[in-house]
Amino acid sequence: MNTEYTAIIKQSGDCWIGWVEEIPGVNCQEQTHEGLIESLRITLKEALAFNRQDAIAAVGTGYLEEKIAV
Repeated sequence: MNTEYTAIIKQSGDCWIGWVEEIPGVNCQEQTHEGLIESLRITLKEALAFNRQDAIAAVGTGYLEEKIAV
């Protein structure tokens, strides 16, 4: 599944800062625009994996997984 997210980015002095609009807490700062996009991509993947592990740990056993689209 190819999911897209929205990066909100801006240059602030000598740095680029950015946030992923849909996922709170995913934000980064880098020296270049390209570096920022890559850092956001990595951080987003890590946050999604952590959130998934956290949800599975909370539910325990006997659960179903269903894909939903919005």
